[in-house]
Amino acid sequence: MNDYWHSVILEEDYCNGCTHCLDRCPTQAIRIVDGKAKIINERCIDCGECLKVCPFKAKGALVDGLEMLDNFKFNIALPSISLYGQFSKEFEINKLFNCFYKLGFDFVFDVAYAADLLVSRQLKKLQNKGLQKPLISTFCPAVVRLIQLKYPSLIDHIIPLETPMEVAARIVRQEVMEKTGFSYDEIGIFYITECPAKITSIKKPVGIEKSYVDGALSIESIYAKLMKIYDELGSGRHIESVQQASAKGIGWGKVGGQSIAMGIENYMAVDGVEEVIKVLDKVESGRISDVDFIEAYSCVTGCVGGPLNVENPFIAKSRIRQLTTQYPQEVDLTKYADVEDSFFEWNQEIEPLQVMKLDSDIKVALQKMTKIEELFQHLPGINCGACGAPTCRALAEDIVMGRASFEDCVVLRNSKKEGSEG
Repeated sequence: MNDYWHSVILEEDYCNGCTHCLDRCPTQAIRIVDGKAKIINERCIDCGECLKVCPFKAKGALVDGLEMLDNFKFNIALPSISLYGQFSKEFEINKLFNCFYKLGFDFVFDVAYAADLLVSRQLKKLQNKGLQKPLISTFCPAVVRLIQLKYPSLIDHIIPLETPMEVAARIVRQEVMEKTGFSYDEIGIFYITECPAKITSIKKPVGIEKSYVDGALSIESIYAKLMKIYDELGSGRHIESVQQASAKGIGWGKVGGQSIAMGIENYMAVDGVEEVIKVLDKVESGRISDVDFIEAYSCVTGCVGGPLNVENPFIAKSRIRQLTTQYPQEVDLTKYADVEDSFFEWNQEIEPLQVMKLDSDIKVALQKMTKIEELFQHLPGINCGACGAPTCRALAEDIVMGRASFEDCVVLRNSKKEGSEG
């Protein structure tokens, strides 16, 4: 399991053993052990649900700080598309992008413009009759990891294209190397992230061997700094033209944005990891087969609902929607017209994450499955979480896998105690 890495972390000093995260984790990656939450690393998809519900702020994400810029001679900021929805309409987005220069960056690239570049590539994939439908977007890395973990039969449905973040990094690194003469390793590219799953996709990318992005700063960690710099810039300062995206590219920040940008009708847009799981269950069982494209987001409202954002997700979604009526529907993409499609695609097959397997030997796995069912029948089935597992079935699995014992069930233990006293 050493190949697995995730960005969500636990601050044990703040954890009091409540079961908020236990109840919300979609992959049952959390247990309560000795009064503290523990994350089963290989099961975590970095959806950030535990970050959202923890009342004690005991969960966090492994993000970088601005001091990381000292490691490179030339630094590039890639503000996520969701940044468009984090500030009220009084803030001019191009001026906000310019604030990154004051934070220490040497160049800023509009990731929403990379989304514009991806639209035609996605449409081309949709027209490819050799790919299994429905095609599933890769924009949410938590959903991609969820499919690897729980729905390996759907891996061939994942559209083999990179995200706007990665496309932007590829484009800008190449351009800066040509213009400045700096080598690959002398240039640092940092994504301004809305969620921990994007951090994981940088550290442990899917579909490519190595990410072109070097690190990630969270929106919440630099939000106040951006607002202060924005006020200091005033109105008389020269503002460079950074914002390039069309309304279609900006729209990728909210659920449904990709499909609207492509102008397709036969699509499904689903947000919220619980609803995503319900949809994937139906796709896997063949009950959803008449849809061409699914854009699925772990977070409610899409990327504007990411846990490392600042603004309320519904307010941010509304702002994105309003911006898509104010910006042009098309922008000039001819600068990158000659870029080969392979520049936007994965170059490696993605593999299932076999952490849900009980054993590599099918015979042993079946025996363990039978034992789990037997144990489950003897458990109370009330899913109280007092044992530290999210459900009684999860406890039965933990017992079989050697992570727990039958005595961990508080209900049965108390019943035995009462019986002996009687």
